[in-house]
Amino acid sequence: MATARNTAGEAKRPLRADAQRNRDAILAAAREIFDAEGVLASLDGIALRAGVGNATLYRNFPTRDDLLTAVMETAVAAALTEADQIAKTRPPREALAEWLFLLTWRLRIWHDLPYCLATAHADAASAMAPTGNPLKDRIGHFLDAARTSGDAVRDVTVDDAYELILALSWAVDQFADDQATARRRVTMATAGLFT
Repeated sequence: MATARNTAGEAKRPLRADAQRNRDAILAAAREIFDAEGVLASLDGIALRAGVGNATLYRNFPTRDDLLTAVMETAVAAALTEADQIAKTRPPREALAEWLFLLTWRLRIWHDLPYCLATAHADAASAMAPTGNPLKDRIGHFLDAARTSGDAVRDVTVDDAYELILALSWAVDQFADDQATARRRVTMATAGLFT
């Protein structure tokens, strides 16, 4: 069976009902297993939990990064909605500080997710590389606003801030921080971004 092509200017064909059920089952199983075991969990275990064969999993998601990207779509969208709310309700310094904390807290949700994002950040060819782009864009937006208001230093790049957040998220995961401890860690570690 030919697969749907997803090229510019060409609409992606909708999946058959059974194929969509399989895809949905794989995504649900992946979320459950990522919650329990982290993002480096066995893909075979995800296929088993989804009730599909390995071939079905790999036909839908050829690599772990493809699967992780699909699972993260909802989480990234939710984070961006929160970023919009922060931007509307807080002054630039507070907005940047809150976004950096929120991003750190959200990215620690699955064990080893910060590691996977850091690896993708360093490899533009990774299927997961685009996943971090909207998050980095928001860092840039908040950083620019804080610079304009005189609340952030000029020599920190978006990549600097994103890499720091990935490192902090990894630490929050590894040390099993509660939210208050994580906020304290982020506040201390990001102090150098502010004037």
